[in-house]
Amino acid sequence: MRHTKSHTANRRSHHALVSTGLTACANCKNFKKRHTVCSSCGYYRGMKVLDLVKKMEKKQKKEKAAQAKS
Repeated sequence: MRHTKSHTANRRSHHALVSTGLTACANCKNFKKRHTVCSSCGYYRGMKVLDLVKKMEKKQKKEKAAQAKS
């Protein structure tokens, strides 16, 4: 059966996009997505989860090796 434009619009009124919730990190006060590890300091709920210094050193070492190879 055919639906009127108003009936279709009423049904689609709940299809709007919602922005993601950002909160301030408790450790470094930078904004981060909720329920995720902070990308700037590596803390989640007061505990250090990621060692970002070690991660950056590994990335730099990999880039240096790639430049030396080429």
